[in-house]
Parts: sequence; C-alpha cells; structure tokens
Amino acid sequence: MPAVEMSDPAVPDLVLHYDLIGGFGLDADLGSGRFSTTTRQGDFLLAAPNFANAVRVDRNHQIRSMTFPTAYWRRFFEDTPDRASSFDFGALHRGTFTSSNIRSAQRQLWRLCHEEGAPSRLLAQAAGCEILAELCRLAGSPLASARGGLAPWAQRRCLELMRERLSEDISLDELAAEARLSPFHFARMFKQSVGVPPRVYLTRLRIAKACDLLETTDLPVTEIAQEVGYSSNQVLARVFVKHQRMSPTDYRRAVRDPLHVIALQ
Repeated sequence: MPAVEMSDPAVPDLVLHYDLIGGFGLDADLGSGRFSTTTRQGDFLLAAPNFANAVRVDRNHQIRSMTFPTAYWRRFFEDTPDRASSFDFGALHRGTFTSSNIRSAQRQLWRLCHEEGAPSRLLAQAAGCEILAELCRLAGSPLASARGGLAPWAQRRCLELMRERLSEDISLDELAAEARLSPFHFARMFKQSVGVPPRVYLTRLRIAKACDLLETTDLPVTEIAQEVGYSSNQVLARVFVKHQRMSPTDYRRAVRDPLHVIALQ
C-alpha cells in the first residue's frame, strides 16, 4: 500500500501507543528526533506533549492509544519536582520499546473495563500511576520508592472513607489527600500496608457488602449493585461470579437454603 501521512497537531498530552499487530514501516518524529523502524507486535511508541508529531507509515496498522494530560498528571508526582515539571522521556520518544509491566497494566485495565464498564477513577488513576512510573524507570530516572507503609492513623482513615463511600466513584487523589500524600506515593504505601492496591481492596469491600446484603435483606440485586457502587446488576454479577464462583442470586439461595442447594447437586 502507498505510504500514509499521519501527523498530529501539538497537544498538551503525553500519548502512549501500543502496536497490536506489528510489521509496518514507520518514519516519525515524536518529539525527540526523527527515527525509522519496522514495528513488532507489542511494541510501544511514546509521543511527547506539546509537539506536532510527524508520522509516516507504509501499510495498514492497528494501535491502541492512551493519553495522559500533563496538567492533570503533574500533581500525581508533586513529591518529585523534577518529574512533575517535565514529561520529557528522552530516548523513549525516539523509537519503539517494550515493557511487560506496561503491557500487563494495560491488559488488566482493559479486562476490568470489560467486566465493570466505564473504569472508575480509582482504577484509571492507579493504572496511570503504574504506567508512568514504569516510563520513568525505562527513561533512566526512576521515581524514588516510598519508604514504609501508611501511618496507622492514615490507614485507618482511608479504610473508613472507602467503607463510607462504597457506592461512590471515589478517586485515588481523594484517598491520598486523607493521608496527606501525593497520589503516586499513597498508592505504593497503601499496598505496602494493606497488601493489595486500593482498587483491589475496594472491590473486596464491595463484594463483602454485597454478600451481607444478599444474606440479610430482600433487596433486589439491582438495588444491591447500586448500594455497592456498580452501575447495574449485570456488572455486579460479572464481578461477583469472578470472586464467589456463583451469581448473586445463587449465592442468596445458597446461604438461605443450603439444604435445597445440596439436594439439587
């Protein structure tokens, strides 16, 4: 096929592209000098913010893109002033690169979006932190690791807030503000203290609450889904089956009439 120009105007976003099929020739300048290469399936490309990208491809291709608006993401790294003031990742803008960590974070995000619909702010922000931290590491300027976990008062307050606002779309920066930390360091310190990331802990809280409501109330499953922060009974059912190995309706039947369930088996 003839070459295709795909140049983009300057935007204030860092843009990460993931090559889904590979095998196309690429001549481009993504913000740090022109380069030419042939891509491979699973390669990443990183376009710098505030730069009019010049891109030329020689055949059909398929990519998936994620954008990071710099005005928004800078505050996630307020504990690291050098990184917060610049989203220049040097050599990563001058060619393709691979990262199993970024690929894993992306796949998990897509999978959870499929299960739960539109991603929660907590899920999207946590995935963004993981990806940006890995980009910093690959660029040769890793972010300083948070030392130790949350202070006891901070952990207690954050867990209380998650329980109190179980039905809401709580964000990572709201939780971080309770602990008086940047969102990036909060996410790492929360995992050190609790053993799992905030989004995983929130899902566990929601499933536990759903189980309690199924056991002790006659609320319809649709209302229970809303009580625990899911948009529909279908979304709750997908998440519930994943964690409990049965549907909410079957769970309610099992805990209320276990002998009947055994007889059916």
